[in-house]
Amino acid sequence: MMKTVRERADIIPALTEVFRSHGYEGASLALIGQQTGLGKGSLYNFFPGGKEEMAAAVLEHIDGWFRSHVFESLRATTDPAAAISAMFEATDRYFHSGGRVCIVGIFALSDVRDRFADAINAYFAEWRDALAEALRRLGKEPDLADALAEDIVAGIQGALVTARALGDPALFGRRLARLKTLIPLD
Repeated sequence: MMKTVRERADIIPALTEVFRSHGYEGASLALIGQQTGLGKGSLYNFFPGGKEEMAAAVLEHIDGWFRSHVFESLRATTDPAAAISAMFEATDRYFHSGGRVCIVGIFALSDVRDRFADAINAYFAEWRDALAEALRRLGKEPDLADALAEDIVAGIQGALVTARALGDPALFGRRLARLKTLIPLD
């Protein structure tokens, strides 16, 4: 059944889940229409650039969520320990304690990586850099802060992939707990 959608933003959550479940290549327009409840005409009305524009909008939405819930908090000048702690909590919530894969990671590992390289690179680089800034404000030497930030972001992403591959979402939570121990936040 077709449904009425008033704004493009209303479609983004459904699009996100289609790309999360099926990747870019597997997300056919028929499947997207089925999952959003919209016909091709409506989809093209909201996204004249087709599936590529839909995927770009999803990546932009994810970037916006992480920017407001993680990156900006990490860059705040007050209480970097609280910001880092909040980063782990927000990350756990966003990825449903390991039950949800990272679309940016899916795109980074697929054949569409080059098509969305700027958005993919910006997401990972901004996360790493914001965390490194917070670690420096916490008193870590710049080289150590950079290395720790890289290890933590890579560890989070690796934990998502491993939890999914092993069918063990709880692995994600265990890995987050271990990553937290790299930074004494007391």
